[in-house]
Amino acid sequence: MAVEPGDIDSMDGAGALEEVLAVLRRNRCGEAVGVYSVCSAHPLVLEAAMTQALHDRVPLLVEATANQVNQYGGYTGLLPRAFPAYVASLAERAGLPRERILLGGDHLGPVCWTDEHADAAMAKACDLVASYVGAGFVKIHLDTSMACAGDSEPLDDRVVAARAATLCQAAERAAANGRSRIGPVYVIGTEVPPPGGATHKLERLEVTPAERAIRTVAIHRKAFEERGLSTAWRRVIGLVVQPGVEFDHSSVHRYEPSRAKPLTEALKEFPGIVYEAHSTDYQPPDAYGELLRDHFAILKVGPQLTFALREALLALCSIESELTGAERCSKLASVCDRVMSADPQAWIRHYPAPGPRTRWYRRYSYSDRIRYYWSHPDVANAVERLFENLQAIEIPLPLLSQFLPSQYKAVRKGEISREPRDLVVNRIMEVTSMYSAACLGLTRLWLAPNADR
Repeated sequence: MAVEPGDIDSMDGAGALEEVLAVLRRNRCGEAVGVYSVCSAHPLVLEAAMTQALHDRVPLLVEATANQVNQYGGYTGLLPRAFPAYVASLAERAGLPRERILLGGDHLGPVCWTDEHADAAMAKACDLVASYVGAGFVKIHLDTSMACAGDSEPLDDRVVAARAATLCQAAERAAANGRSRIGPVYVIGTEVPPPGGATHKLERLEVTPAERAIRTVAIHRKAFEERGLSTAWRRVIGLVVQPGVEFDHSSVHRYEPSRAKPLTEALKEFPGIVYEAHSTDYQPPDAYGELLRDHFAILKVGPQLTFALREALLALCSIESELTGAERCSKLASVCDRVMSADPQAWIRHYPAPGPRTRWYRRYSYSDRIRYYWSHPDVANAVERLFENLQAIEIPLPLLSQFLPSQYKAVRKGEISREPRDLVVNRIMEVTSMYSAACLGLTRLWLAPNADR
């Protein structure tokens, strides 16, 4: 990578960062290895990812988005300075040393304020980036692709690059003024799918043209150098492009290596940089190995993790209904439907289908907009009631086989208990184990954590 070991001070987290950068260097040298980034703030998802990292003895990369965590709270209600402490508390409970966790910021830019004019939106974006870096976030995705009020659309590439350089200046100032002496590493590029998946059925995805990737790097490098950011440019480790992977409500576009071949060949134009692939959720296991082989060395996953969470929780809800009287049941599924119907802001724009299809989209869609509601007090209380009810009894194995067959196998093998929390975490780890195997170069040997060996 462009970052050399000497560029990183030996403070907390520096060792983990260097391990990640070493993996990316190995990828550039031809090994089909990489890292995956967990884009979720849900405590059970993070517990699963931390357990996976402990098992693999590798650092864990956790990223927050500008919508999720910002200087005004975001939809999680967490400020950037609070997020590291939140993650650290979960890590302590999981037994993962906090210095083994790298925090990243995804889509950091004016995305939350595009209804304001560029000067105002960029001022807030600079505050956002500075607050992330000041709080100890290390991996920073500079995303200035979105037009603000008064901008011409689409934005000229030079405007995008100039704004990215402006954000980088804010990040570098925050790093210089902060307690950490680990310089942030940057990801540039903005040709990404909509966060959380497409809002309409996709027929065919256009892969980023190689010449566009080359132009993006060249224009950003020039913009950085014009602002005296040559040192920061050495810490640009990734470029976001569209490799041809995406999902909509009910279908997934599988990676096709032949279509991305020009992109792979274009990497020779910018040594030290790898590709970062967004919306890699729901790809088949062998596709991750192909992506890594083609230097998409940073794989982002988010909705698939909370999709697995939702599957496990609703499966437990079905088990509960078989074992618990109606008056004591959590009724989690109906609580979710009620809360989402009463407050549709987080899903209504994404699920335009009329009639009954809207209901199953809300609950089952790949884009998993239900994930925004797990922290709602009514939903959180229903989950707590669900766990309490199932902890008070021993879940019969036949019911576990019916509703959570993979976890049934794990229980029979003595790998996990029948505790509801263990069952949910194990279901999520079916996803993390798939990413882990690919990133460790074990794709051909991949088995789900509970598969028969």
